[in-house]
Amino acid sequence: MQSFSTVIRTASHEQHVVAETSTFMSDLLGGRLGVDAYARYTEQLWFVYEALEAGAERLASDPVAGPFVRPELYRLAALERDLAHLRGPGWRAGLSALPATEAYADRVRECAERWPAGYVAHHYTRYLGDLSGGQIIRDRAEKAWGFAKKGDGVRFYVFEEIPNPASFKRSYRELLDAVAADELERQRIVAECGTAFALNTGVFSALGDEFPLSA
Repeated sequence: MQSFSTVIRTASHEQHVVAETSTFMSDLLGGRLGVDAYARYTEQLWFVYEALEAGAERLASDPVAGPFVRPELYRLAALERDLAHLRGPGWRAGLSALPATEAYADRVRECAERWPAGYVAHHYTRYLGDLSGGQIIRDRAEKAWGFAKKGDGVRFYVFEEIPNPASFKRSYRELLDAVAADELERQRIVAECGTAFALNTGVFSALGDEFPLSA
């Protein structure tokens, strides 16, 4: 029998590929978009992680979501340093969410408030993605726009409190395998992972519309 973490990874593989190969992300990683597109993307991440982390403390004692509330993963402070670097000290005044981002953040917030197992699905799709594929984005951003290595501008991708990401990811998958949920609830978590990827892809699509390559 497959472990639950393997079931999740296998079920969401195709959607993961779709997200990674979206037109916007392909153009961004391919160096065909400027730093403004990267900054706009970083702004959208702020809204998603604000939703993820604002409700985290309330879930710390929850039997399902509680084990996943790991402060060493928190990204909001790093995002704010990046935005101050990218947009200047007044970055908050110009912060705006795309409708697709609002839908994504609203769903994360709804799960955090009403459905802890659903929150786990969003937690998994975001943070394990940051620890994995996010490192490719960091590397490209450093090279394309001259950010200091692991410095302001790319701090979102730098997990200073996780010295061994591979070991951390293994322990995270063990948490997933042991999640306090019955089989039906686990199936719902898998489905919510699909929803998370679809919402994320929606943000990429909206960013692609805002930054068409022909512009």
